[in-house]
Amino acid sequence: MAGNKSYTIVEYFGGDDGYRCGYCKNQIGNFSHGMWSHTMTVQDYQDLIDRGWRRSGKYVYKPILHKTCCPQYTIRCHALKFQPSKSHKKILKKMNKFISNGELPKKQHEGEPMDSVCEELGPREPCHSEMKCPASSDIQAAIAECPTVTEVYKEDVDVTSTNSETSRSDLVSVPGGRTTSAPKPGVGPDANRPPCRKAKDVRKERRLKKEQKKGDADGDPSIVSPTPTSPSQNNSPKLLEDFIAESLRDNSSHCLEVRLVRSNPPCPQFKASFSASYQVYKLYQVAIHKDPPEKPSESQFRRFLCDSPLEAEFSPDGPEVGYGSFHQQYLLDGRIVAVGVIDILPSCVSSVYLYYHPDFASLSLGSYSALREIAFTRQLQKQSPKLSYYYMGFYIHSCPKMRYKGQYRPSDLLCPETFVWVQIERCLPPLEHSRYARFNQDPDAGDVRALKDVGKALVLYRRTVMPYAAYSRKRKGSSDETEVRQYAGLVGQDCAERILLYRT
Repeated sequence: MAGNKSYTIVEYFGGDDGYRCGYCKNQIGNFSHGMWSHTMTVQDYQDLIDRGWRRSGKYVYKPILHKTCCPQYTIRCHALKFQPSKSHKKILKKMNKFISNGELPKKQHEGEPMDSVCEELGPREPCHSEMKCPASSDIQAAIAECPTVTEVYKEDVDVTSTNSETSRSDLVSVPGGRTTSAPKPGVGPDANRPPCRKAKDVRKERRLKKEQKKGDADGDPSIVSPTPTSPSQNNSPKLLEDFIAESLRDNSSHCLEVRLVRSNPPCPQFKASFSASYQVYKLYQVAIHKDPPEKPSESQFRRFLCDSPLEAEFSPDGPEVGYGSFHQQYLLDGRIVAVGVIDILPSCVSSVYLYYHPDFASLSLGSYSALREIAFTRQLQKQSPKLSYYYMGFYIHSCPKMRYKGQYRPSDLLCPETFVWVQIERCLPPLEHSRYARFNQDPDAGDVRALKDVGKALVLYRRTVMPYAAYSRKRKGSSDETEVRQYAGLVGQDCAERILLYRT
């Protein structure tokens, strides 16, 4: 990673004021702690999102779950174990059909609220016009004098109601990984009859036999008997990558390309495509989110979706593209039609936002891009073994339209009190009874990474790095200890002893 050459510098804003909720539209019901990050290492951000934080531009916020109107729980998907559901397969096939024959589906989908409810959070710029940060060499020298410190959707939804599907208790496994309905009591399968087969397999076999007979009659040696296929080969489930590969045929009506460009620092391709990308964002905000035409300005777009505190970092055991903030551009016949904003971190790919051209709303691009990002995570994991999770932002059970993220299985929710990951199946029952829930069932478990000594929290004061204990001696009579304690408790021991908290 970056070693001792990069540092995270933040300003903590607290979380006393309520803001407008982007989900239930409550004008003052959304409460969150906030920090402005001048710069941040990818490891520090990884540790922060594993404690419930999330970024919007350079503003990093943590919802106050027991107080806010729509509690937002951090959710992650085990990318390597992911298998597309029936509804996911429909979305992939719908895209493949469009790429193949060029016809857009007629059904339109309404836009759903996004994770990044930017303006509703009320992110604030630092109160001063410009902060002069010390050079890395100055910080490194200052740290050497300090005591030793310890180390840290999307919105298009094709939701299939669980009530309309066969319940899990009515399913049994059969060879090949398929599931079928269990026989009713007293009515079992007839052992004397041949096993059931898929109709398409029967039709394929008949066609091949017919072609073989014709070849025998004509004496055509190029027609040979098909190689027998084992049942396991016929019935093995398709991988996510198999569905995506089907859209790459040479004779397709359209060409879909997914291009990764670094947004911070902006690479040449990002700069060259900035205007086209912004125009898609503006159309999206006006058509899908019903913003007035003047609201989605270029400065807003740059501030929330292009600016990032994450510096580019590279590691020998990391992905070839490096860590940091990127845009995944979806180009249809060379034209940008959608953009997924993502962060590549040491343990995960974190989804930030997705916007698309409203002409293609019927393609469920929100869900489709999530599936592509899961496949991308699996690709990166081959280069960096510990990068194996796909973070989907927040799961909001109290908002039915935002429950779709729970369909990307297997997935976990983050316990808001102990900060351990719990399988989502165990989290849903308590959420049915209460908006706020503690997922860790051990009543004695606590936050093992809580900072025990606030004096060890690092502070950046007058261009000098020092522990809070030294800072408080310099600032006799200072009244900010309560605020610093709150900040340190929210970021945890590892981050508090590594991140520089800016004090004026």
